[in-house]
Amino acid sequence: MITFLQPQELYKNAERDTTQHGSNAGHFDLIRVEDLEKSSSDSLTYRRQTYYKASIVKGLSKIHYADQCIEIDGTALVFTNPVIPYHWERISAEQIGFVCIFMDDFLNKFGSIGDYHVFSSSAQAIIPMNQEQEDFFSAAFVRISSELHGDYQHKYDLIRCILMEIIHEAQKLQPAVGTQVSHAKAMERVALLFYDLLESQFPIRHIHERIKLKSPGSFADSLNIHVNYLNKALKEVRGETTSAQISNRILQEAKILLKSTTWTVSEIAWCLHFDEPNHFSAFFKKNTGFTPSEFRQ
Repeated sequence: MITFLQPQELYKNAERDTTQHGSNAGHFDLIRVEDLEKSSSDSLTYRRQTYYKASIVKGLSKIHYADQCIEIDGTALVFTNPVIPYHWERISAEQIGFVCIFMDDFLNKFGSIGDYHVFSSSAQAIIPMNQEQEDFFSAAFVRISSELHGDYQHKYDLIRCILMEIIHEAQKLQPAVGTQVSHAKAMERVALLFYDLLESQFPIRHIHERIKLKSPGSFADSLNIHVNYLNKALKEVRGETTSAQISNRILQEAKILLKSTTWTVSEIAWCLHFDEPNHFSAFFKKNTGFTPSEFRQ
C-alpha cells in the first residue's frame, strides 16, 4: 500500500518536490494514491518520519499494530502518527484514494494534533465506511485537492478547516476492530516494533532534535499495549528488560555525540531527553565509570 511510504518516497514515486506546498504555512501536501507507482515490495513497514498522515484508501489490505491485525476490505480512513509504528500488507494490487501529509505545526492553532484520538491510538486509527460516509469523506479530500491547486490567497487556512472537519467527523465513527495474532508471533512482532520505534529516534543529527520516547511506558503507549506486556515480550524474545534496551541505546548515542560533536554536555543531555544535565552525567558515569567530560577527553 503506497500510502504509508515515507513522505520523501511518496514524492519520489509521484515525481513531485517536497517543497511544493506549505512553505509559509507549515508543510502540507495531498497526493493521489493512484498517481504513485507500485512499490517493489507488497509489505511496507514503519520508518523514521516526522509527518502525520490522514488518508482515504480503497482496496484490500491489512495493517499490523503490535499484537493486532486490522483488515481493510473496501474504503477506509487511515490516520498515522510519527511515533506509532505499524506494518502494512497490501493484498489487492489496485489501491486508490488520497493521502494528506503534514507536520504538526500545520494544525498547531487547533492545539496538539497528536492528542486527537485518531492519531493518539492505533485502536482508533482505521475507520471503515459505508457508501454514504465514503461519499462525504471523498468529497472532502477532493475539496482539499481543488483548493491546494487553486490561487485563493488564504487557501491553507481553508484547507486546515476542511482537514479538521475530516478529523472531527472521523472521530464520531466506529473504528475497525483488530484480531489477536498467536502468542509467539505477537511477542516477536512487539519486540520488532519496539526496536524499530527505538531506532527511529536515532541518530540525532541536529542540536534542536530531541528524542520523544524514553520510558517503557511511553513506548508501550505508542504500541497501544500495557507496559507489562511489552516487558514480557522483550524479555522473552531479546532476554533484556525494556529499560535496559532503552538505556543501552541512549548510552550508545551519548558516546557518539560526545566524540563526534562540539555540543556541550547540557545540549547533549537535552537532546537525549534529560531534564537536568546532572541527571545525564549521573546516568553516564553509572554506566561507563566516567563523567561525560572525562569520556570526551
